[in-house]
Amino acid sequence: SSIEIIKRKKESLLVQNAFSTSGMWNAGLSYGKGPFRFYTSFDEFMSPFLDEDRGAFPELFNLPSNVYEVSLPKPLGIVFEEIEAGKGVYVADLVEGGNAERKGIIQKGDVLIGVTAIKVIGAKWERRLLPAIDFDFDTVVGAIGSNEDRWGCEDVILQFWRKGYSDDDDGAVEEEAAVRSFMQFFNPPGDSPWRQ
Repeated sequence: SSIEIIKRKKESLLVQNAFSTSGMWNAGLSYGKGPFRFYTSFDEFMSPFLDEDRGAFPELFNLPSNVYEVSLPKPLGIVFEEIEAGKGVYVADLVEGGNAERKGIIQKGDVLIGVTAIKVIGAKWERRLLPAIDFDFDTVVGAIGSNEDRWGCEDVILQFWRKGYSDDDDGAVEEEAAVRSFMQFFNPPGDSPWRQ
């Protein structure tokens, strides 16, 4: 029901507000340093957090239902199309014999919700997973393209959501709310260099 979805959204926001991510987003002299400067996988990225955090906030330490992460070398071999003009992309097709098809995980219709990107400031740089659920096509292509060898990137990390419900189903709204809530964890704060 709609009331249950709103209740879950509020609970999720309360959890995220209670869980401090202040050390996760570097700025100033700390930019480009520390355990969060180069995203390689979800499990590796979450490894610096304490076991007590994992016990208190388990929903932050597990990918949501129907969400998966994949590492692919470029060229990816994925044909993306916008879900609606300027907002979100999905897998329209896979290039025959391409890296994505050979990996055997990604399917047509999967929605891109996260992608790694490189941000360079002066002589420092970081690679982060960014929430891409509302990115337009050009922003997705730019993020993928920024994962270059010169920054130590042998791959691009992508997170996809394979919808478990049809768009007409009540479960689809709840599932999308859970995915969006989860991706908020990776959203840079307003004062982050990633917002500039």
